[in-house]
Amino acid sequence: MTHAEAIAQTLSIRPQQVTAAVELLDDGNTLPFIARYRKEVTGGLDEEQIRQIGELIQKLRALDERRAAILASIEEQGKLTPELRQQIEAAETLTALEDLYQPYRPKRRTRASIAREKGLQPLADLILQQPHTKDSLEKLAAPFLNENVPTSEDAWSGARDIVAETISDHADVRSRTRQRAMQWGIIRCEKAADAADERGVYQTYYAFEQRVDRLRPHQVLAINRGESEKVLRVRLEVPERDWQSIVADVFRPDLLSPLHDQLIMAINDAAERLLLPAIERDVRRALTESAETHAIAVFAANLRALLSQPPLAGHTVLGIDPGYRTGCKVAVVDPTGMLLDTATIYPHEPQNKWKEALETLAALVKTHGVTLISIGNGTASRETEKLAAELIQQHTPNVKYLIVSEAGASVYSASPLARAELPQLDVSLRGAVSIARRVQDPLAELVKIDPKSIGVGLYQHDVDQKKLAESLSGVVESVVNAVGVDACTASPALLTYVAGIGARLAEKIVEYRNQNGAFHSREALRNVPGLGPKAFEQAAGFLRIRGGDNPLDESAIHPESYPIAEAVLQKAGLSAHIPPAARKPALDALLQRQSIEKLAAELSAGIPTLTDIFEQLVRPGRDPRQDTPPPILRSDVLSMEDLAIGMRLKGTVRNVVDFGAFVDIGVKQDGLLHRSQIPAGTLLQVGDVIEVEIHKIEPERGRISLGL
Repeated sequence: MTHAEAIAQTLSIRPQQVTAAVELLDDGNTLPFIARYRKEVTGGLDEEQIRQIGELIQKLRALDERRAAILASIEEQGKLTPELRQQIEAAETLTALEDLYQPYRPKRRTRASIAREKGLQPLADLILQQPHTKDSLEKLAAPFLNENVPTSEDAWSGARDIVAETISDHADVRSRTRQRAMQWGIIRCEKAADAADERGVYQTYYAFEQRVDRLRPHQVLAINRGESEKVLRVRLEVPERDWQSIVADVFRPDLLSPLHDQLIMAINDAAERLLLPAIERDVRRALTESAETHAIAVFAANLRALLSQPPLAGHTVLGIDPGYRTGCKVAVVDPTGMLLDTATIYPHEPQNKWKEALETLAALVKTHGVTLISIGNGTASRETEKLAAELIQQHTPNVKYLIVSEAGASVYSASPLARAELPQLDVSLRGAVSIARRVQDPLAELVKIDPKSIGVGLYQHDVDQKKLAESLSGVVESVVNAVGVDACTASPALLTYVAGIGARLAEKIVEYRNQNGAFHSREALRNVPGLGPKAFEQAAGFLRIRGGDNPLDESAIHPESYPIAEAVLQKAGLSAHIPPAARKPALDALLQRQSIEKLAAELSAGIPTLTDIFEQLVRPGRDPRQDTPPPILRSDVLSMEDLAIGMRLKGTVRNVVDFGAFVDIGVKQDGLLHRSQIPAGTLLQVGDVIEVEIHKIEPERGRISLGL
């Protein structure tokens, strides 16, 4: 089976689609570009399918490289038989390959290799053969005795070491034992003696056991963390009957052989000293890889939902970065995100200047015409929310407030980008600016922060950081290109994620823009030093030029398709300069006169591309975030004491994890909507606004249980 056939089978698509996608990726095309502008070539594959094809082809190519290296190594040793070559070439996974290579892998000196050096291999072969002989053990061992092997027991002990390693290294024994362990093995955890766990974080696992195949990803990651922090001791138990029957199928002891007991001892030694510890490492590694893959996928889905939150355009926003001792940092930004004013207030302990804080905020609201207050959700967040609610009730009844995630605000504040954007501002106040701006356009602001610092995952610091970074970067790239970027106003951080651009070219675009003024057309982008034909091809469709020379530059239509778009307009009797809303009747009439299929054939265009062109001519550069419900704006505040069982509230999903979703219902503590309360088939994501019912309140533990 070819790689294309194998991937096609895995993803339930056609091999031709896989081949086309792989060729496009190998030619240096980006995922967003292929998914958006090469639909005819790939048969309409979406971005996720193309990403999976890219990952799978990389794995298969890495497998091929490893296969070639293993074959070369065994051939160099002179041990490559036709049968072994066939097995290696047929191996479909890296684990299967490594199992086959295990007996031939160069090893450091082991007990078995030392025994072989002493010439005990033939004696080990006798144990494996289980001969029917009347010779005593002493007589059988006699030819192998010398100054290095002084006694018969020394000879048999060394021979058993060789047999034990042979059993442990046997590919079929390893593979079947691992498979059995993955199904029936038991993970047991206990609290390590004298381990410190003051907050009882790992209390669930102090006396925990679970079958391997029933462990959930978050349990695996929690156990791993508890073990790495030396709070938990973890072991895998494989029932004796499971591994014994597998070994006996290949290495069968014969009761009629005098070497029966020698083989039994070697089998037990192999299991205890070599096979089961190796299987435990393999199982723990497989569990961890699976759990990390799942955790990264959850983090990526949450990040995608967060970045896809709709912008609240047109507001003058007062952002508050809450704090106790050092005060609350305040920043006011106009609807374009330009900084208007800053302040520091001290409403909370130890200063308790509540009245003065209210007066300062009221003055800022009045002076700058603030219409929305944005409060970071960190330390002192809910206390600051009370301040905002009192401000609205007493001074500014037309203003609303909302709580936003402040994750990454401190990271941004100290970054070179923040210093370049707000050089005159103290680092402590830059966080308040970020909190204000991320209401106006969450995507434009959050791209300035390392995705790992945005904090919408679970156990994010415990997973493979390289894989996490790649996955999250891919999510940001996907969302940025789905939304589109204004080439005349975008920050370098936003431009970095445009398909084909990257950090260095983003800086050059901004530098060129600063020196030469706003771009008047997409074609003018070609003048940017370093932006060659390939980069232009990849990026142009995702960069918008508003109010420029060519109205098509505002749309997601790629410049390579402008002739088709212009031909469509001409057939409909329209000009590109007619407002998009006025184009619809004429375009609808054109499609009534002529089917999309006939029109595509006449214009030598693909049907998917032509369909997209019609959509863009009516709604150019449409922002997909408009489909997302806007966040809840509040004017009053609740405390846990205000809640009652059965009360219904609207809340915002803040984080989605394996065991449920955390929902902001307007009190200090987010409520937990446990997965058992979420109907089958209901898919929640970060930013969703849902109606929930209070099921349980535990003030002493700061816990609120919710139901839909």
